Amino acid sequence: MQATYARELFAPLGSTYDRVGAVLSLGQDPLWRRFLVSRLPPGGYVLDVATGTGLVAAELLRRGYTVTGVDQSPEMLAVARRRFQAQVKLVEASAESLPFADGAYDHLTFTYLLRYVDDPGATLAELARVVRSGGTVASLEFGVPNGVARPAWELYVRAGLPLAGRVLRKGWGEVGDFLGGSIRAFWAHYPVERQFELWEEAGIHDVSMRRLSLGGGVVIWGLKT
Repeated sequence: MQATYARELFAPLGSTYDRVGAVLSLGQDPLWRRFLVSRLPPGGYVLDVATGTGLVAAELLRRGYTVTGVDQSPEMLAVARRRFQAQVKLVEASAESLPFADGAYDHLTFTYLLRYVDDPGATLAELARVVRSGGTVASLEFGVPNGVARPAWELYVRAGLPLAGRVLRKGWGEVGDFLGGSIRAFWAHYPVERQFELWEEAGIHDVSMRRLSLGGGVVIWGLKT
């Protein structure tokens, strides 16, 4: 199962994830996460799914939201707990089966998630289930650039990332080898038109998308019906 592989892949990364993730994205990942949070209206209770070490949750907290973070990785959550102490409620659970009531949250964010689940459509429906009517659902995912940026992206994910992963070690070698193919395969199976359909089928309307950093990051957001 995809979720099992993701749990194993991320288990050794917690202590270095924040710093290395920013470096390997050439400094763009923190900017993408801030833009993701900016898509939410002010105030309310937010569920941050695939919270990892809490990078998006920290930005949500900084902007005044009450935050619950969910992740399936106990290793990543251990880092988040050290970050937040008692400021953010953290729950170990799968995005495919959330332990919350229907409409329990005003808004929901999720980051780099749908590539790691077996059924993205069903997962989106589960995420939407726990958001109240009129609430915002917003996601961040790696993208595949088009046009003149595509050759540089291909060179980076085929050669630069694997090399960096081997130098860094501590689990990053596997990530460097895996990431480019994973991103490419996801967008081949789920081009933006199909993703919009999945969001609509999940009960999320007025769906919008913004490509960031020449298409290296993609933020999608919409309103729960």
